[in-house]
Amino acid sequence: MDTTPDKSLWFFFKKGDLNAFKALFKIHYPALHTYGIKLSNDSNLTEDCLQNFFIYLYENRENLSDVNNIKSYLFVSFKRRLIKQLQNKKLRTSFLEQAPLEQEIMFSPQELAVKQEVQFLCTKTLHNLLNDLPKREREVVYFRYYCDMSTLEISEVMEIKSQSVLNILQKAMIKLRKHSENKLIAEILKKS
Repeated sequence: MDTTPDKSLWFFFKKGDLNAFKALFKIHYPALHTYGIKLSNDSNLTEDCLQNFFIYLYENRENLSDVNNIKSYLFVSFKRRLIKQLQNKKLRTSFLEQAPLEQEIMFSPQELAVKQEVQFLCTKTLHNLLNDLPKREREVVYFRYYCDMSTLEISEVMEIKSQSVLNILQKAMIKLRKHSENKLIAEILKKS
């Protein structure tokens, strides 16, 4: 048996160890919940879906495959489950839109905890800049700076190559740096 913490936790969880399940839940629930709300914009639906997801994991633990990275596995699996739930909800509520369901991550000024690369930006300016980014770039920035995922974890969740993650992240950072100064100056001038 591999002795890395993730592999050990997963091993004991699959064997039915209740403490391992509790640890898995405690470690990953908050980040999955926040991510789910960003995708669904519905706290109740997210909570229900996430609790059902963990119940499903526990009930089917013996049939689950071994994973190298629990965080990536949970994000990918939960995202699929939540999107399926959202599609079912959309069908039940009979919206007239026939377009495929596309979820976008939106940043709000209240939740931004400005990280190392973007500390010089004020929250309002950063909020506007982040929401102006294309959908993929917003998603990579969210995973990297708000979920503290590695490039490999992001590539697994988004089902793209690690190099693509780095390229998308670099494009986003270039745009943020390029536009931040101009928007920040405009905000300051508008208030004076």
